[in-house]
Amino acid sequence: MDIDSFWELIEECRRQARGRDERLAWLRDELSRRPLTEVVQFQVCLDEVTHEAFTWDLWAAADRIFGGWCSDDGFCYFGLWMVGLGREAFSRAVVNPDALADAPEVQGLVGRPRELWNDDWPGWESLDYVAMEAYGVLTGVDDDCGDAFYEAVEAEQADGDGSSGPLGERWDVRCEDEAARKLPRLSAMFPLRPLT
Repeated sequence: MDIDSFWELIEECRRQARGRDERLAWLRDELSRRPLTEVVQFQVCLDEVTHEAFTWDLWAAADRIFGGWCSDDGFCYFGLWMVGLGREAFSRAVVNPDALADAPEVQGLVGRPRELWNDDWPGWESLDYVAMEAYGVLTGVDDDCGDAFYEAVEAEQADGDGSSGPLGERWDVRCEDEAARKLPRLSAMFPLRPLT
């Protein structure tokens, strides 16, 4: 599976199923019908694209959407959720994080209290496990296939540059002037509440 095939699968998943649980079930079933090597390569591609999104500017966009603060784990899950938006939306956001303002999934959050986002929450942690689950189905070791799966993924991955931190320069989305300059639409859509 190459990157184009990965994105075709994500796009097909978007067409075939609604809601995260339904989409995960569809992906798991689809991956479970493929050779083990493709399942492993799906995870390799997922890791590659989420690494593209590991930037301080996108973290600031997530911070803004979440009200001024997004945890480390929350940002990882946000990147996985961005994959679920599809290739075009994902690619635009990597180049210009303020382009997330165009995504219907983001527009649907505007003006709603965060505690009511529920199934619309911009995070998709379980996407990171769907290939491992399919691998378990294919190998017949559903409960304890993690080590073998991640060893197979590591063997398929190209050597990275070793950087573990986000790319770019960190900045504080709570600085309204900077946020208005770097994320004008998201800043208008998700105003920060004053600290009390």
